[in-house]
Amino acid sequence: MWWLPVLGLLIGIMLGLAFSVAVPGEYSRYTAMAILAAMDSIFGAIRAQLEGRFDNRLFLSGFFVNIILASALTLLGDRLGVELYIAAIVAFGVRGFDNLAKIRRQLIQQLSGPRTAQEAQGD
Repeated sequence: MWWLPVLGLLIGIMLGLAFSVAVPGEYSRYTAMAILAAMDSIFGAIRAQLEGRFDNRLFLSGFFVNIILASALTLLGDRLGVELYIAAIVAFGVRGFDNLAKIRRQLIQQLSGPRTAQEAQGD
């Protein structure tokens, strides 16, 4: 079932490409932050599924809370004249790359079979 979030992401991308939706320039930062926050949640869900600890309620709440938090930081920064959205970019970016690294590691371990004790010590 790890493929379900990936399938949802692919369907979303295909729908986005099929329907030409123009986002006004003043909302482009908010849209980019929402997409980054959503991708962070999706990568976290894939990782949790591979580790056998996926919880749909946690995924959905994290998905929407991440989007709201990223949008709120962007809005607050716009109101204060400070680019606070950069903090969200860094946070979600680091988490996204961390989750991708852990997903890759899990997939490689699952595909290569069980590891020996010597290989485990090398990590």
